[in-house]
Amino acid sequence: MNLSVPASRILPVIFFAGLLAGTMDITAAFITWAIQGVPPVVILRGIASGLLGMKAFRGGMETAALGLAIHFLIAFCAAGVFYAASRKLGFMLRRPILSGVLYGVAVYVFMYWIVLPLSRDLRPPFSISGSVVAVLTHIVCIGLPISLVARRYSS
Repeated sequence: MNLSVPASRILPVIFFAGLLAGTMDITAAFITWAIQGVPPVVILRGIASGLLGMKAFRGGMETAALGLAIHFLIAFCAAGVFYAASRKLGFMLRRPILSGVLYGVAVYVFMYWIVLPLSRDLRPPFSISGSVVAVLTHIVCIGLPISLVARRYSS
């Protein structure tokens, strides 16, 4: 079985997969942090702080909008990377659940072990429970939606 995404669908697949994953992930973040009393605008400023540093937390709605834009840019990039990898590794489209779970873990590792340490973002102290929630969120809200959308629109 030869699965590939037709050329005419490449950008729509990446856009829809990134939009779905980005929406699911930011919603999960809002819910997870709301339980701890952190409002969504602070989450978005926290994302912007990766670029702006601590001054992001003194910013207004423009800074929150920048955080949201950065968040979705990352989600679209994650979808694009999955698509590019799936062109070389055929099993990714043939086994979307397995590849989605593995990709979610890979995105978590990349974000938490490479991107965040290199950013200006302030990270909370490490906790096992926080890491488990973050990994599961990346699997369910990033890896699986991207892989399932790519699979759905493959031929």
